[in-house]
Amino acid sequence: MSKTGFLLVGHGSTKPYNKQLIENTAKLIAQKEKDYIVKCAFMENSTPSIPEIIDTFRSEDIDKMLVVPLFLARGVHIDVDIPEILGIPECGHKGTFKTAKGEVPLVFASPIGDNPMLADLMISSAKNALKEYL
Repeated sequence: MSKTGFLLVGHGSTKPYNKQLIENTAKLIAQKEKDYIVKCAFMENSTPSIPEIIDTFRSEDIDKMLVVPLFLARGVHIDVDIPEILGIPECGHKGTFKTAKGEVPLVFASPIGDNPMLADLMISSAKNALKEYL
């Protein structure tokens, strides 16, 4: 049975905890969504790169390729750099992905943006900080 390829993209950093956060988030997604083949990659400063990992999906039995940035907001990487790597138009969200079995739809998700769940996370973080540091 085909699954959905799910590439979680982080910005990347020279600090190891950034990479760990993206890798841990990818593991959590894989545990929650059994229909996804989840891998992660980074735009810069960390490895593996987006081109390195996206190539590994070509041999997977997938019927869709989903690229999801773990970025808060749009910027040059979201609007220009990542679409260029994916072979889709600037600011684009749709294209095709070549696998060993043929072409499948490719979708590039939007960044987190002003999702109400972000406010909930910030409130939780604030409450935890007050408990821990006061």
